[in-house]
Amino acid sequence: MQLDFINAQGQPAEKFEVSPEVFGRDFNEDLVHQIVIAYQANARLGNRAQKDRAVVKHSTRKPWKQKGTGRARAGMTSSPLWRGGGKIFPNSPDENFTHKVNKKAYRAGMRSLFSQLAREGRLVVVDTFTVEAPKTKLVAEKCKAMGFDSVMIIADGADENLFLAARNLPNVLVVEPRYADPLSLLFYKKVMMTKGAVSQLQEMLS
Repeated sequence: MQLDFINAQGQPAEKFEVSPEVFGRDFNEDLVHQIVIAYQANARLGNRAQKDRAVVKHSTRKPWKQKGTGRARAGMTSSPLWRGGGKIFPNSPDENFTHKVNKKAYRAGMRSLFSQLAREGRLVVVDTFTVEAPKTKLVAEKCKAMGFDSVMIIADGADENLFLAARNLPNVLVVEPRYADPLSLLFYKKVMMTKGAVSQLQEMLS
């Protein structure tokens, strides 16, 4: 199994040998859909809050006597049946939206996704990708010279200059191999990996 190995100008220079166990698998659409949905759900925060009849601000006084008025019985105005009353089964800020995905299934989904990117020609390998200073302009010029207008860079090691320089670019994302997520892999047009990142991914996903 081989991937395109590009130079500093973004031109294919040669082929880079990778493991077919990670980059040569069949595409499993259902499994990829599952891990993408789980990733989005696990990132969701519970920010909805509604009040039930115990919290809503209403008097607990009985609105009218039980019998003789011709109206339906009523105990208090905080009843969910009343306008302005409490909510039945209210949403809570601590609501849990997480989806559980087994590690084995997650790794299989990521292998399937990387393999599909390789088949579509969206996955390339570069020797190294660094900048001399934490300046956004340097990364922007480097990506433009390589012909990338939307790229996810998976780099090995913690190059602080590269992370700081790329964080203000909306169409460039720099991550370490362990933080490569399925949603970003689908979002960006190109995925560029360094040699060291390929080795780490093969060790993680094999």
